[in-house]
Amino acid sequence: MDFRTDLAVERRDLFKKANNISEDIEGIESQEKEISDTIHVYKVIVKDENGEKAIQKPKGNYVTIDVKKMKNIQNDEKEKIAYTISSELQQLIKGLINKKDEILVVGLGNLYSTPDSLGPKVIQNIDVTRHIFKYLPQYISDEDREVSAIAPGVLGSTGIETQEILKGIVSNVKPKLIIAIDSLSSKSVERISSSIQISDTGIIPGAGVGNKRKELSKETLGIPVIAIGIPTVLDFATIVSEGLNIFIENLQEKAMSNDYLNKLKEKDNYEQVKDALNIGEYNMIVTPKEIDELVENMTEIVAKRN
Repeated sequence: MDFRTDLAVERRDLFKKANNISEDIEGIESQEKEISDTIHVYKVIVKDENGEKAIQKPKGNYVTIDVKKMKNIQNDEKEKIAYTISSELQQLIKGLINKKDEILVVGLGNLYSTPDSLGPKVIQNIDVTRHIFKYLPQYISDEDREVSAIAPGVLGSTGIETQEILKGIVSNVKPKLIIAIDSLSSKSVERISSSIQISDTGIIPGAGVGNKRKELSKETLGIPVIAIGIPTVLDFATIVSEGLNIFIENLQEKAMSNDYLNKLKEKDNYEQVKDALNIGEYNMIVTPKEIDELVENMTEIVAKRN
């Protein structure tokens, strides 16, 4: 199944729709909670091989924080979102390392390509403390933890796989955990720069846009990897498919008894739309014109408490 999204919650919904499942998928547990009118948290827990096979995500925890009306978000809501991200992140960290263990934050992506610049921009805005522990220990409090950070760039600029760079850093710096921040792809226009996924299973950079790089995970780097990802792109056929669904919904309001329209709406039309557009290997990846503002908002929110 072609999921064309990095978000576990969307993969779960696509699988359920394709297989006409109304309850939880075997091997997957789902949880939801409402933080405010604009902030909702969805948890997808992949518990075993059945869950892994269903949504093609490794066993572990996936937390998605959805934010409504991100484009016009106010400062007080930004604080709530940042606090929610921090709380969910701390819950995952708590189960993996001790309170004082060192963390390496990695900003994946390309600083010079706006939709892919989230990771490097967050790195520029977080507080790093490793050098203070070493050279100015008198300024360290009991609550502080050693934090180092790097934006390793992209393969096309460095000629080096990110995994190779991080193996060298892990070997020399010896952090106990990596937090990798990256841009993701989504199947929904509404989730572009309005959702945050946090997972404890690592990440494969570029997987959502069909440009897979080497996996960053405990298996490949020797220490746990938590990924924080935010969708900034989706493919062209997804937009057309979503627009088709809206068109069908509008027709259904006037033709509720039309069985063909009802059945068409229940289907996932992505593959048919892709074939009709004759996109082939040149499928376009799309981002909204407001992406600069949206990425800046998300950079501020992610860096604020992490």
